[in-house]
This record gives sequence, structure tokens and C-alpha cells, in this order.
Amino acid sequence: YKSAPFTFRKDGIFYFARRVPSDLLQHYSSEKISYSLRTRSSSVAAARATQAACKLDEYWFHLRSQEAELPGKHLLCKGLARPTNRAETDAVTSDVLTLSEAVVTYLRLKGQGKSKTFRRAAERSCGYVIDACGDKSLAEYTKRDANAFRDALVEKGLVGSSITRIFGTVRAVINFAMSEEGLSIKNPFANVYYDREAGVSGRVTISDADLRVVQRNCMDAGDELRWLVALLSDTAMRLAEAAGLLREDIEVHADGQLVVHIRPHPWRRLKTKGSERRVPLFGAAAWAARCILDEKADSGFAFPSYNKGEVTNANSASAALNKWLKPIVAEGTTMHSFRHAMRDRLRAVECPADIVDQIGGWQTEGVGHSYGDGYPIEVLSRWMSAAVE
Repeated sequence: YKSAPFTFRKDGIFYFARRVPSDLLQHYSSEKISYSLRTRSSSVAAARATQAACKLDEYWFHLRSQEAELPGKHLLCKGLARPTNRAETDAVTSDVLTLSEAVVTYLRLKGQGKSKTFRRAAERSCGYVIDACGDKSLAEYTKRDANAFRDALVEKGLVGSSITRIFGTVRAVINFAMSEEGLSIKNPFANVYYDREAGVSGRVTISDADLRVVQRNCMDAGDELRWLVALLSDTAMRLAEAAGLLREDIEVHADGQLVVHIRPHPWRRLKTKGSERRVPLFGAAAWAARCILDEKADSGFAFPSYNKGEVTNANSASAALNKWLKPIVAEGTTMHSFRHAMRDRLRAVECPADIVDQIGGWQTEGVGHSYGDGYPIEVLSRWMSAAVE
């Protein structure tokens, strides 16, 4: 077999092994960090060992940083003198997967091609657990730990929806790691009670009067920022979906109908598979689309200001647009309010729920709805025209 760095093999299983630098020995209870990589594959072992070694190098450089995720953290001294028995310190530790290692496994396999927010969510959520309960092996976490974690989140002042999102990420990381590593343990972070409605305020839609005011302001200004607002105001698109559009994603059909093709791009992923769709444009959205197509631009992006790097900067767009929106609409209204309003506007013209879901990229329940290509653009146009115009 091809040897992997920082590893050795015992009974066909690869182990990670690395000696602690002599100038850092006072911080450890062992001169050697060693544990099972739980694989017989040299390529998998190489990937896991290299990642562990990189984290150790970072930790050793920032030894006093308490937030670093650390392979071998279980060997750190806890007020005890370092053992002097060389035979004991060189022994291989039959270690089980810790939460920080579970995060590494999760991101390595599930994080490929995902956005930075996906990685940040896993690291931040599991970091909260480590802060509250310690970086234990997955089998050592108990329901008491899960409850303590919940209490810590509540003390931070997080609302119920945020707690739900964090718990969901922690459960996903642990469930995936248990499945990947073949661990037969119960996830203690499942079915934890807390008030899911605590601090949660309902989403504010935008009134028809405020909608017209916003659209008039957009047409008066007539710049890229306002084109984005106008496009969102009459389509139910998500902000990131619109901000990451290409000019060629705006299609002009033979009958003159403008249609926006919402599809995944390397710089902007879609929230769900069902989010890929075509939406006919009417009203302010059609006006914005014509302005974009008529604009002479070197960039292929519909909104180049928010696509200057490798990833669409939807957060920057959200901050700028919400700041502009705030003085001219009712309190609590945000850019996301347009999406809520469009659903209400489609309800008002008695648009069937599955057509509403297709227009907004919402998930429709039931297996049957996953068959076929959905409603043709002519059908969507009739309902969008009725709702907008």
C-alpha cells in the first residue's frame, strides 16, 4: 500500500501519529498524539491525517487560543504533571470520534461545492456545543449536555427559530458522522424541548400602497440598485437568486414575453433543487428586465456590483437595499417582504397553490408533484399577469 503521511497501519487499520514538539511538551500529558483514523483506505487516511496535521500546526502556533478545533485535544494536561513513562506515552490511543472531528468529516464529505455559509454554520453551531459542554467523543454526550446546550443558547438571547436552526445543524453533523463511522449510539441532541416561538415575530408583508411607492421610487432613480428592487417586487424571487443572475438569464420569447430563468451558477447556488424555474415578468419586474438588457455593459452579470468576487455578495445587497427601503415603508418591512406579498397577491386572484409554489420555488408536498416539467410558461403568465397588473 502507499503510505499516508503521519500514519501507520495496525491490523489493516490506519492510525494517525504525530509527536508533540519538544517546546510544547509542558502543555500535553503525552509526547505523542495517536488515534485510529477508522479506515483501511490509504487515500482516505491521507486526507484525514493531513487535515488533522494542519489543524495541529495551527493550534501549536496559537496554543493559547481556546476556540481552536484540535485533534488530540483529549490528551491535553488538566493540571496534572506530564507522565514520565515513555512506554505509556507512546501507546496508541483507541479514540472514538469527537465532535470537532465529526465536523471535519461532515465538511469534507458534505461540504464539497457548498457555500462558505454552509461551512460557517457547521463550525459555529458545533462550536457552541464545545463551548457549553466540551469537545467530547460523540458517545459521551448525554441528554443533560443537550439541555445545558439549550440553556446556553437561551442565555445568549437567541430566538426560537435561531435555536431550531442551530440544533438542526448539530443533529445533522452528528447523525452524518455516526452513519459514516458506523457508530450505534443515540443522538442526544434530538427531541430537545424549548419554546420555538420565543422571540419570533411574524414575517411582515408589504402593503399595496407601500409597494407602489417603492416601485415609483425605483423608476425615478433608474439605477442598478433600484432595478434589483423592482425585479424582486413583482416576481417572488429570493434576493440571492436575483442578485446572481446573468443578463442571458433574462429571456425574450418569440411573443415578446420576458421570462427570467432562475438556475444554479458556480457563484450562486439555489436553496433547493425545486428552486430552479422560469418566471414570466410583468409590471415593475418587466421594466427592470428591459433596463438591464438595454444597458450597455462589459459584464455578463445582470447586477455586476454584487458579483465582483467568486461568490455573489447577497449579504451586501441585502444590507444596502434594506437600508434604502427602511425610510419609505412600514416598520418591519424588509426585502423579503416582497416574496411574502407576492404569495398573498397570487392568493387574491385565486391562483392554485401548486402554481404559486412553482412561481416562487416553494416546495410542494406529495410525490406526484415531482413528476413532469411543471406548468408551461403560458399558464404561469396568465396568473402572474392577473396578480401583478
